[in-house]
Amino acid sequence: MAGPPPLTSGSTLLFFKPYGVLSQFSVEPGSRWRSLAPFIPVPAVYAAGRLDADSEGLLLLTANGPLQRRLTDPACGHWRRYWVQVEGDAAGQPGALAQLRRGVAVQGRRTLPARVTLLAAETIRAAALPERDTPIRHRSRVPTSWIAMELREGRNRQVRRMTAAVGLPTLRLIRTAIDLMDGQPPLDLEGLQPGAWRRCDAGEAARLAALLKPRRSPGRGGLAGWERSGRAGTGG
Repeated sequence: MAGPPPLTSGSTLLFFKPYGVLSQFSVEPGSRWRSLAPFIPVPAVYAAGRLDADSEGLLLLTANGPLQRRLTDPACGHWRRYWVQVEGDAAGQPGALAQLRRGVAVQGRRTLPARVTLLAAETIRAAALPERDTPIRHRSRVPTSWIAMELREGRNRQVRRMTAAVGLPTLRLIRTAIDLMDGQPPLDLEGLQPGAWRRCDAGEAARLAALLKPRRSPGRGGLAGWERSGRAGTGG
């Protein structure tokens, strides 16, 4: 897929990763999944965080090594927002949503508290989500619903394991936004379709650069480390 002109080193891209694409430029032997290479003809950029091949949505790629490490540092815990289509009537299971908010046991360890809300059918229709390349398989007698989840950690297939643990298996997972936690709107998918990417604009680039500046501890004059809030990573 054709994209904007090649970028200079140090550039950061926002990519709408489609279903069935790995978060890497090489194809694993025997894998049925595609790589990033056909979509992003830009040398020397790498994913800052990952999305599973069967997940969709926002993926940041950068040639800036320190920024990549900053965005994936478990100590920084950026909120990542997901829209999740689940099997079952989420509205009729408030207890399950409360469990997700509090944290559930995943592989023997409790997840951090999450932000979880129902997504109304009107919201989904208004969003005009693109069809997934491989359609979701529905069971005619089982309802489906959508929830929004925000996590500050990214354990392996965490969203799917969390929803399964409360009886709401994930059917479709889209990462819609990443919060830089700088008091400004999160980076999101606005203006992108699956398989498309764009370069960060000047304002976004400045915000990302600001993440690499040391913070001063209030009232003490010393340099503070990044906010420590738990594990960060993929989640999807």
